[in-house]
Amino acid sequence: MPYVLISTQIRLECGPTICGDEKSDPELMEYLGATLVQQVGNNFGEYRSNHAPRIILELLDKRGYTLVGQCGIGQTVVWTLHKPASYQNGQH
Repeated sequence: MPYVLISTQIRLECGPTICGDEKSDPELMEYLGATLVQQVGNNFGEYRSNHAPRIILELLDKRGYTLVGQCGIGQTVVWTLHKPASYQNGQH
């Protein structure tokens, strides 16, 4: 999975951090310390980690992901990361 979307509420910059949806790579989510949860009223699950976003971003950097975009949406901050094909194929 070459793209990962990370988000958190601005007032919760120390965590929790949303690390993926129910279709995310379970091994990667375990590496990030994220567990699959489902909020009441939602018909989808999301992976959530108690780590601060900075820790999640550093862990993803160690796995070869690079930041390609960041934005604020209301009270939410979102980071998009990509893992280059050379990392996906184990060439690094």
